[in-house]
Amino acid sequence: MTPGLMCDDAQICFAEAVAGSAAWLGRGLSCVCAQRRESDARPSFDLTPSEEECLQRLQIRIDIAYNSSILEHQEALRALWNAAFPDEELHGLISEQWKEMGWQGKDPSTDFRGGGFISLENLLFFARKFPINFYLSGLVCSSNAKVFLNISMQKSFKDLLWKQEGNRSAWEYPFAVAGVNITFMLIQMLDLEAVKPRTMVGAIFLKFLSEDESAFDLLYCIAFKLMDHQWLAMRASYMDFNTVMKTARHQLERELLLEDITRLEDLPSYSLLTR
Repeated sequence: MTPGLMCDDAQICFAEAVAGSAAWLGRGLSCVCAQRRESDARPSFDLTPSEEECLQRLQIRIDIAYNSSILEHQEALRALWNAAFPDEELHGLISEQWKEMGWQGKDPSTDFRGGGFISLENLLFFARKFPINFYLSGLVCSSNAKVFLNISMQKSFKDLLWKQEGNRSAWEYPFAVAGVNITFMLIQMLDLEAVKPRTMVGAIFLKFLSEDESAFDLLYCIAFKLMDHQWLAMRASYMDFNTVMKTARHQLERELLLEDITRLEDLPSYSLLTR
């Protein structure tokens, strides 16, 4: 089964099952994200000038909607295709080919409305940092161990795209739309649209962000691999996506709160990218 091919009846059934959920993206998957009432009282955490500046830059990225008329957005979408399928020519930004990557229809732009342009940037970061193709001749490193580590990490995007790990369900989640859901989940989990973080998890993340501006993109890769790991561990199927997302979110929150975590690479789930 290709990453995004789903039975129409299953999509309809899934949509009915998640009716009334916090938000939904694409035409089949719902993103399970905690909702808050305006009356909820939360503490806020003061930011250093560096953290505040990094948060504002990330918020600017979050606020950008995907716009199929903008050349930069078109080029990013083409770049994602080329990274995922380097040997297959794309026939157009609206094409049945996109279903191979796990978009719900032939026009990926319709699936970005919940995640915005940053969700495409996240997928592209994942594809480029952990790409499908790896050429040993182009790697410069100091040890055989480092060679093995880089080879392992660069399999991650391919493994998720083509569901190459574990015993897979007959009704798999569509890769690309799941990726948009993960972006949306992280924005809510980290409370990134607030002026200041109102959770310890959010405050910890902003410390990492101030030290590495690609922290959100890297956390996205970790979260995607963690979600797939939970999917396999739970022997999940298409209808279980909400439950898997909740489980992955809670695990990620627990890991971010561990005392010995000084960078994202210290998270236990980061190892999923390197094995």
